[in-house]
Amino acid sequence: MSETPETLPAPETPDPEVIELATKVFDLARRGETEALAAYVDAGVSANLTNDRGDSLLMLAAYHGHAATVEALVARGADAARANDRGQTPLAGAVFKGADAVIRALLAGGADPNGGNPSAVDTARMFGKTDLLELFAAH
Repeated sequence: MSETPETLPAPETPDPEVIELATKVFDLARRGETEALAAYVDAGVSANLTNDRGDSLLMLAAYHGHAATVEALVARGADAARANDRGQTPLAGAVFKGADAVIRALLAGGADPNGGNPSAVDTARMFGKTDLLELFAAH
């Protein structure tokens, strides 16, 4: 006998304090507040925490051009190749934004230039960034 939708338990509403903390941590990543963000991760917040769109802390730091924050997150176990719910990777976002220091930090952290959709390679081609295509080929 299968359960009908009426008999399934309702999803739990997230604790407002948890939502407030998550919002704060994502804002720290966006603003590149490396020391504060690293302290939260060191205290137990997942380095791979994602929001409702699948954007990780690393994705937000990378997209907003914060190389030091990217390095700190990678050093604490953030997955440099993790794509969001739309298949976008932090590396492709950094290519799109022209954030060279972030690109190098992500590559050092194990990002795959061919991962995601569009990939960082595709994005570099789209914008005619031959220097990045050479860097990706050498990586």
